[in-house]
Amino acid sequence: MTTLVVTLAMFVVLLLAVVAFVTRRDRAKLTSDQDSAAVRQASADQHRHEAERHIASGMAARHHNPSST
Repeated sequence: MTTLVVTLAMFVVLLLAVVAFVTRRDRAKLTSDQDSAAVRQASADQHRHEAERHIASGMAARHHNPSST
């Protein structure tokens, strides 16, 4: 009977260790995916902001110096 209880306890400990390992691995993977998505989003935002600034400066230059045509 003692052997059965010890065996079941060891099985439960091993199962909990596996679950904890897989959970930690998945959490780390999810975090890195979110970080990558955040980096891509920030890069896209920066490019969009630079494009808007470029367009605005071009419009301001044309308004300040209208073409002679």
